[in-house]
Amino acid sequence: MVAELLRELGYSLQANRKNKEGSSHPDRNAQFEYINRQVKRFLAGKQPVISVDTKKKELVGDFKNGGRELRPKGEPEKVRVHDFLIPELGRATPYGVYDLARNTGWVSVGMDHDTAAFAVESIRRWWQRMGRPVYPKASRLLITADAGGSNGPRLRLWKVELQKLADETGMRIAVCHFPPGTSPKWNKIEHRLFSFISQNWRGKPLLSFEVIVNLIAATTTVKGLKVHAEVDDGVYPAGTKIDDTELAGVRLRRDKFHGDWNYEIHPRTASSG
Repeated sequence: MVAELLRELGYSLQANRKNKEGSSHPDRNAQFEYINRQVKRFLAGKQPVISVDTKKKELVGDFKNGGRELRPKGEPEKVRVHDFLIPELGRATPYGVYDLARNTGWVSVGMDHDTAAFAVESIRRWWQRMGRPVYPKASRLLITADAGGSNGPRLRLWKVELQKLADETGMRIAVCHFPPGTSPKWNKIEHRLFSFISQNWRGKPLLSFEVIVNLIAATTTVKGLKVHAEVDDGVYPAGTKIDDTELAGVRLRRDKFHGDWNYEIHPRTASSG
């Protein structure tokens, strides 16, 4: 009776809808405009621009993966009832690099911690395998990233590792961070790469690291997206401390506008190619 009365009054069962962003930084829109100008400037100068982020960690094994897959009638994929970590398989941590100009993606599937060292190693691998061959004359690299996780602007290790990359490549590495809480909506990698990866492996259990890499690499779109993926079995200890002396060795130039979000790291050595 209560349910019938509520329906007559116009009530129905409804799920929560995400549309409240909460309080935002006063320079939020100005930062978006600044990033847009920087991206256009780099692209006009034929310099590489990449969007980076860590995709959600995934349990490896015969676990349920949301969505449905075409299979013979009455023969659904059998998976575990409970999502408990399988120690010998662990978790997969996909870190992505998306090239805005070429619509290509790189994903390093990590087996260890999601640290700044892992993030920069993923960028390094993208540059060595995909970036350098198509940008042989590049002198600068622009990275757009969110304001948290393994590539957050407050992380000392992030800047120290980027300094190493700048030294190795001879490139000046510029970084622009999206304001806190805005990356999923505005960071290009989220809706130009990660969303399609999620669609491609929907309904497919992520049985092994090999399966994960193959599903990521098989991701394509009608607009020509191409993705390369590989396992990174490196060890990246959490909690690495960077002292003031090591941080002072970073050749960091902060932009006039929000130098906490926008900065450039200059190489200390000549390019090694």
